[in-house]
Amino acid sequence: MNPYILAALLFGLGLGTTITFASSHWLLAWMGLEMNTLAIIPLMAQHHHPRAVEATTKYFLTQVTAAAMLLFASTTNAWLTGQWDIQQMTHPLPITLITLALALKIGLAPVHSWLPEVLQGLDLTTGLILSTWQKLAPFALLLQVQPANSTILIAFGVASTLVGGWGGLNQTQLRKILAYSSIAHLGWMILVLQFSPSLTLLTLLTYFVMTISTFLVFKLNKSTTLNMLATSWAKAPALTALTPLILLSLGGLPPLTGFMPKWLILQELTKQDLAPTATLAAMSALLSLYFYLRLSYAMALTISPNNLTGTTPWRLQHSQFTLPLALATTATLLLLPLTPAVVALLAL
Repeated sequence: MNPYILAALLFGLGLGTTITFASSHWLLAWMGLEMNTLAIIPLMAQHHHPRAVEATTKYFLTQVTAAAMLLFASTTNAWLTGQWDIQQMTHPLPITLITLALALKIGLAPVHSWLPEVLQGLDLTTGLILSTWQKLAPFALLLQVQPANSTILIAFGVASTLVGGWGGLNQTQLRKILAYSSIAHLGWMILVLQFSPSLTLLTLLTYFVMTISTFLVFKLNKSTTLNMLATSWAKAPALTALTPLILLSLGGLPPLTGFMPKWLILQELTKQDLAPTATLAAMSALLSLYFYLRLSYAMALTISPNNLTGTTPWRLQHSQFTLPLALATTATLLLLPLTPAVVALLAL
């Protein structure tokens, strides 16, 4: 892609998200979300592969549906209450519709089914943008709306953690596994959104760091399936030792960074007398942990002489800039000791 066009598209992505962040009026927020969608579409379709074009079309249709629903809900709110302000949402009907629209935008269960299909059709770099940056603007709106009826958010959260765990069990495609991982993590964030917005932001931040390091590892190894991952140990042996730890951090095992948000969320849910919900979320984390362990096994425990059937790839010099991978991996593995400082900041 022409670097000028790429720069313009990335600028559009950044501007769309910034407009949504800065807006207090629903029309302006909607405009930012639309700019975001239109800027990423050429990035998704740039390889002209039928699978990429199909993924782009699916993404476009779901995002347009969510945007139309958002516009309809905000117009309904203006009609019922005379208010266009994001902070002045009082009527339950537009609040519920907007929550549903934003859930469709970020891919929460039960309106999640587009996300694995879309992510599977993209290359890993665009997939990374879709899994991280594209979640920011809808999340900013969700944090501001926070429906008074908390049942809908808890239902979305529990459904997402369960679907994210179950859906990934049977997958061999790494991008689909990462999509279900994304759904499960979003479920955890939504569960605690109304009780502690700052904890939701912390979870989003740690999810971004862990996802960036996972995508960059797969990109460095040029792995898109489980079998390609199993033979990638020959390319970067040092990275092979660290990747299972990154995956286990995604699964939320101590003493890795991924354990911190899950621990604090379970604690917050228990404080709010939602022990059954916390138990269900913790049990669903075991489902996710299973497929991360499966990836770890394929990558680290099938090394020669126990290797899988398949040719070992050439160990060539890679051209990828590895500083972001190094920084993201360090943050993914070593930030758990900062938990007391984080708890003190959340209490402010």
